[in-house]
Amino acid sequence: MSSWKSARRIWDISQRLRPGLPVWPGDTAFGQAATWQIGESSPVNVSALTMSTHSGAHADAPLHYDAASPDIASVELDAYIGECLVVDARHSKGAVLVGDLPHLDSVDRVLFRTYERFPHDEWVTHFTAIALETIEWLAAQGVKLVGTDAPSIDPQNSKTMDAHKAVLKADMRVLEGLVLDDVPPGRYELIALPLPIVGGDASPVRAVLRELADA
Repeated sequence: MSSWKSARRIWDISQRLRPGLPVWPGDTAFGQAATWQIGESSPVNVSALTMSTHSGAHADAPLHYDAASPDIASVELDAYIGECLVVDARHSKGAVLVGDLPHLDSVDRVLFRTYERFPHDEWVTHFTAIALETIEWLAAQGVKLVGTDAPSIDPQNSKTMDAHKAVLKADMRVLEGLVLDDVPPGRYELIALPLPIVGGDASPVRAVLRELADA
């Protein structure tokens, strides 16, 4: 086993994909079944997965909220890698408002922590969304990716998808379902690459934050 260890701390902000993973009501439950198992007839373990493209921490494709927009295999990857700002928005009520934001100084990616503790084992209906005006303001500041620990940037009962339409108009990228409980507010390097699923409206991601080199 290699003794190599990164000099910069890494925070894993992904959910663990597993049976019982809370999913959007009515969406596909996570399932894993053995295809082959190590034994007399097989030298390897192989399994098959059944899951929603929005399982756990995931990246929405523009196709998710506009039928004429790119799928997740077609989006550029630069937005998903680079410096980001983690914002503690636990004080926000209902939706993150512009007035809830700290001063932003040359930041391309913003991640919002809204939960006191992430609900790993239950679905929370009344989560904190991100207001349309906040998305528009972030876009005006040059932000190209917005992320949240909530399952959506819009409220669960939204039929107009205002926040999603705003990110579509601004050509921003979206990460949802992040786990930010143990991450202090501040600046980090984000790495959260989606899988190149052709025709995919979203993709699960292995999202991590890495301590900046000059921290």
